[in-house]
Amino acid sequence: MADDLGKAPKQTAAEVLYEVADGVATLTLNRPDRMNAISGPMLMQLSELLLKANADPKVRVVILTGAGRAFCVGLDLVDATQGSGIGSAASVQAPSVNLDLRTAPPTVLFAMDKPTICALNGAAAGYGLDTALGCDMRIMGESGKLAAAFVKRGVVPESGGTWILPRLLGWAKAAEVIFTGRTLSAAESLELGLANEVVPDAELQARARAVATEIADNAPLAVQSAKRLMRMGLSEGFNDHVHHVYLQFLQLVRTQDFREGMTSFLEKRPADFQGR
Repeated sequence: MADDLGKAPKQTAAEVLYEVADGVATLTLNRPDRMNAISGPMLMQLSELLLKANADPKVRVVILTGAGRAFCVGLDLVDATQGSGIGSAASVQAPSVNLDLRTAPPTVLFAMDKPTICALNGAAAGYGLDTALGCDMRIMGESGKLAAAFVKRGVVPESGGTWILPRLLGWAKAAEVIFTGRTLSAAESLELGLANEVVPDAELQARARAVATEIADNAPLAVQSAKRLMRMGLSEGFNDHVHHVYLQFLQLVRTQDFREGMTSFLEKRPADFQGR
């Protein structure tokens, strides 16, 4: 026992990695040995880091990806069937471990002002699919797959899929994907509009960063306002929406970034936006 004196307490490995460079925050699901299956600690870390990125003025775009050969295969069924983890009898029956949906990753993702890009490596299934769909854009590697296998496991898309898919695909096509529990290849995902583009696996991270950098080079206040307005437009009529757009426009034309955008255009040079 004396040998343990003075030793630092054992640290839990980070199940979500976080890195910021050049205005882009990269969040990496980090359970590659379990194909990034979702655990309780991963959920908490993901929400915390998404909120951190959204609040950081140095971050203009967020990339969400996975370590290893999969993006995320959903809830950890091994832990659940062994009586621990999300979805186990203990987690369902014990209020102390129930998730607070107000701070769960799907809710946090939806409410974020910073643009989000899913760099989808390998499979996204179940909760992983809903998380990928919760991002604003999806860039897929050629080996990527979207598996809506919920009904094959006796559940529903529990983290936003029933809300997102009909809006992305229309009712009939969303019904087909959800009711059959179908797995879509990267090419099928691109054809349906669930992926923005498909690239060779080896080029996925570089391509996601290139798109993120292209976004980050724009006026961040304008980009974030545009995202907020798009989100508001999902639930309001046209007349109300254009009123909200005009109010946002009035705020933006008072910013330094607006003046920089106009000046740089006239001077035929790249803009240097500061987010002010």
